[in-house]
Amino acid sequence: MADVLSQSQIDALLKSMQDTPPKEEAVETDLDEILDQLNNEESQVQEDHYSKYDFYSPRKFTKEKIRLLKSIFDNYARILTSQVNGIFRTTTDITVLELRETRYYEYVNAFHENDCMTIVETHVEGKGKSNVPLMAYLSPGLTLTLVSHMLGGTESFLKTEGEYRYTDVEMALYKRIMDYIVHALGDGFSNYINAEFKIAKVETNPSMVQEVGLDETVVIVVLNVDISGLAMERIRLCLPGTLLEHIFKIIDNRKHLARGFAYENNQDIIMQHLRASEFPMTGQLGIVRLDIEDLYHLKVGDVIDLNREKDSAVKLYVGRQPWFTGKMGVFKKNIAVRIEERIMQKEDLPKEDTVEEDLLEEVPREEASGEKLPESIDVSAMADSPDADAKIESPNTGVMAEDVQELLEDVSSEYSLAE
Repeated sequence: MADVLSQSQIDALLKSMQDTPPKEEAVETDLDEILDQLNNEESQVQEDHYSKYDFYSPRKFTKEKIRLLKSIFDNYARILTSQVNGIFRTTTDITVLELRETRYYEYVNAFHENDCMTIVETHVEGKGKSNVPLMAYLSPGLTLTLVSHMLGGTESFLKTEGEYRYTDVEMALYKRIMDYIVHALGDGFSNYINAEFKIAKVETNPSMVQEVGLDETVVIVVLNVDISGLAMERIRLCLPGTLLEHIFKIIDNRKHLARGFAYENNQDIIMQHLRASEFPMTGQLGIVRLDIEDLYHLKVGDVIDLNREKDSAVKLYVGRQPWFTGKMGVFKKNIAVRIEERIMQKEDLPKEDTVEEDLLEEVPREEASGEKLPESIDVSAMADSPDADAKIESPNTGVMAEDVQELLEDVSSEYSLAE
C-alpha cells in the first residue's frame, strides 16, 4: 500500500466508517445471545445438583438400610477378589460400582437375548428357604476369561460380541464359576446373618423369568471387575424387596437380642407391671328403666323400685366386666359385699344355662310397672350413708352421671319454655 492515499481510497475509507454503526448493533445482539446461552447453562448446572424424586415409584428402603447393604457387598467384593485370584490364578480387583433401588423391569431390560441369568435360592438358618430368589449375571467376557484360566490359558483377555451364546462346555464351566461366586455371598452376609446361597437354575432367556413382578422394588448391585488392568467387566446382582425385608427383619431382631431387648419369655416382667395397676370395682344393686319425665320429677324422699329381693345377690364388676356375685352386709360399720361365687363367661356355660340366664336378666317393662314388688329401697336412707357420693356405673348402659345431669338440665329448660 502506498504512503499517500488517493481520493478514491479516502472516499472508500469514509464510506466504510459510516457503515460501522449497524455492525456494532449486530455485535451487541450476538453478545446478548451469548450471555443468554451462558445463563441457561449456569441454570442447568444448578439444576443438576438436585436429584429428581419419582413419586410413581417411592423409595422402599431408608438410607440406613442402603448403607448396610453397601457395607455387606463391600465385604463380599473383598472376599470374592481373594477367592477368584486364588482359584483361577489371575489378578483381579473387584469393587462395588453401583448400588441403587429401582424397579425389576429396569434390571431385565438390560439383558440381551442370549444372556444367562442365574436364579439363586436363599436359606437362612432357623428360618428355612426364602420364597423369593435373587438373580445374578456375569458378563460373557469375564466368564470366558475365567474359563480360559481354568483350562490353563495365559494372562489374556477374551473379547466377545454383544450377543454371545455359550456352548454346552462353556455352560457347564459357567455353572462351576457361579458356584464359587454365589457361595461367597454367604461369607459376605456372615457378619449379620447365617445364610446359605445355592443355585436353583440357570435361565438362558431372562425375559421369561417370572419369579418377581416387573413393578416390584429391587436393589441392583453392580460389581466392577478389573482383570489385570486389561479390561473392565461387570457382575450384576438383583435383590428383590421382599427378600431384603425378610433379611432386614432378621438382622433387626438379632440387634435387639444383642442389646438385651429380647421379646421372648417376658411373661414374669409383664405380670409384675400388671400387678401394680389399678382397676375400678363396682357393685351393681340393680337396673331400672325410667322415662325422662320421671327422672325430671325425682326429689328427696322418692322410692325407686329395683325389682329385686332384699337378700338378692349383687354383681361385682371389674371395669365393665362382671366377675363375681356376692351378698350385701356390714363390715366394721361400713357397707360391704361378701364374694360368694365367680361368674362364668357365656362361652364357658352350657347352652341351656345361657338361655335361662338371658331370660332371667330380661325383665319386661309391663311387669316392672304393673305388678306389686316385694321390696323397695328408700333413696333418702341411702343418701345418709357415707358412700352416697360414690359414683355408681352401669356397665350395661354406659351412661355416666354427668351425661344424665346434662340431659336433665336440657329437659328442665324445655319445660320452662313450654310453661
